[in-house]
Amino acid sequence: MGNPAITEGHVEVPGGRIWYRITGADRPGTPLLCLHGGPGMPHDYLEPMADLAVTRPVIFYDQLGCGRSDRPADDSLWTIDRFVEELATVRATLGLERPHLFGNSWGGWLALQYALDHRPQLASLILSSSPPSVPRWIADCAELRAELDAPVREVLDRHEAGGYFSCPEYQWAITQFYRRHLCRQDPWPACVERTFAGLGSDVYLTMWGPSEFGPVTGRLRGWDITGRLAEIQVPTLVTGGRHDEARPQHLAALAEGIRDAELVIFENSSHMAFVEERERYIQVVEDFLARVEPRSNPGQ
Repeated sequence: MGNPAITEGHVEVPGGRIWYRITGADRPGTPLLCLHGGPGMPHDYLEPMADLAVTRPVIFYDQLGCGRSDRPADDSLWTIDRFVEELATVRATLGLERPHLFGNSWGGWLALQYALDHRPQLASLILSSSPPSVPRWIADCAELRAELDAPVREVLDRHEAGGYFSCPEYQWAITQFYRRHLCRQDPWPACVERTFAGLGSDVYLTMWGPSEFGPVTGRLRGWDITGRLAEIQVPTLVTGGRHDEARPQHLAALAEGIRDAELVIFENSSHMAFVEERERYIQVVEDFLARVEPRSNPGQ
């Protein structure tokens, strides 16, 4: 079939203009729309998901405020409701009638909120390291932080007490956590490095806080849809890593709350299993899509 065709463009969304790319635009299969995490960490680290473009279009976009998209200086834009409307606008503009929807981390929260708010027609949901409760996430990360070496914890504690979040020493300590629980591949691949280079820090600070786990002061700090999971009525795959900051027990609660959801934990991965165990991850997703597409398209 040759290499998948790639198209790029821009979409006007509430608050500005966002950039998108479609890999496999010439492929006939049901499209897969991918939502990145952060908030504010652009799509680049999700690029392994383009391996699925052998048979279907795979769509990435950088959410407003990061990567190749506009970065308006307006903190009022950084709300989950606006990002839900952005997703709805992207989908409508690109004519995605019944796509598969993939979200990693914050991208999975966005997918869940969109599914709850809009009741959209979807072929499936794939929720990657996206547990349903931010308060529980915070508690889980505190436990993982307590397992770091004492000198690392001391650096974190001292800098957080002084509010010195931009200090290189603090960033070094955060990296020790990331190497265990965000991406265990060493060295990090270029797609992960590009994501951190394209970070929209205003979005991250407003919606989350000054660092991954201390303190969480942003608008997402109370987000919890655990009690609404039974409302999700589409085929769902939940994935995560054994060493994930989104802990496997919490991901299991997500899968248990959604009717007939499947759960796969990747034993040699943390928060980016599609990077850390790329070939197996793609195979797991391909197998899931093959199973659910007859259910999603009963006329075929």
